[in-house]
Amino acid sequence: MSSFYDEIEIEDMDYNKEEDIYTYPCPCGDKFIISTDELIDGVDVAQCPSCSLIIKVIYDPDDFIDENDEETSFEVNSVPITV
Repeated sequence: MSSFYDEIEIEDMDYNKEEDIYTYPCPCGDKFIISTDELIDGVDVAQCPSCSLIIKVIYDPDDFIDENDEETSFEVNSVPITV
């Protein structure tokens, strides 16, 4: 089990459009980093490349659906409910 330094909302992170990554300042002086691809894949842990600290990124996975991924499929199953 991982021990997170903190839990940070994605809105509080800085987005770098050129590198397609989100960053957040780390107490060591570097930055926690997580890529958009990782968020699309469901990863919610950002790591600092300079130290061992990690943070949990709080975000809505629906905001990162890869619309170009033809392998992704959603299936809705109906469950009858009797009252």
